Amino acid sequence: MAEDTEIPQGQGAYRRLLEEIRNGTLAPGARLRETELAERLGISRTPVREAIRQLETDGLVMHLPRQGATIRSLDHAEVVELYEMRAVLEGTAARLAARAASDVELAELAALNAELEVISVGSAAREVNRVFHRTLIETARNRFLIKSMSALQRTLLILGPSTLADPERARAAVAEHAAVLAALQMRDGAGAEAAMRAHVEAALSARIRGMRGREFPMGDEA
Repeated sequence: MAEDTEIPQGQGAYRRLLEEIRNGTLAPGARLRETELAERLGISRTPVREAIRQLETDGLVMHLPRQGATIRSLDHAEVVELYEMRAVLEGTAARLAARAASDVELAELAALNAELEVISVGSAAREVNRVFHRTLIETARNRFLIKSMSALQRTLLILGPSTLADPERARAAVAEHAAVLAALQMRDGAGAEAAMRAHVEAALSARIRGMRGREFPMGDEA
């Protein structure tokens, strides 16, 4: 990949492994063998080792007896706790965005949600959804909130492919985004926060159903 030639190999390996965790190629419980990864990525073991250490620092990898470096699994309580924090952070971001977002930024958010409605499901939809949430968080104009949300999102990567794989959930997410946007356009901070919290709570409910194996695999935010 051209990107990897422009950055240190360790950082390039880290980004590629992050993406494989996000798309489910490296699922919870998967072992990270340095030799195999180095061969597959076409690099030496040293940058692979650096990447694994960074993933461990992020809380995505743990060392298990007789297994070595392994992608972490999250239990039910941890998933709930993650979504509780997501509701706090993204709810706050929505409240701040109601005050700080420009009309151009609000128009961009509306355009992204309209695009998500058309695409509905699949990898393209998941990417548009991520951009929507990232854009909203950035419009809050709070560097510390952005940093905290970035750390939380890295942990959410363990959950793998998105719940937007379910068409019904995808349609609901678009409607929930629209409720957030309506409050933002009215500059209603409290309303925007409440709508975002409701969206995150709905995403958690979908996640729990996925954990029970009823509808679809667990995945990143929707």
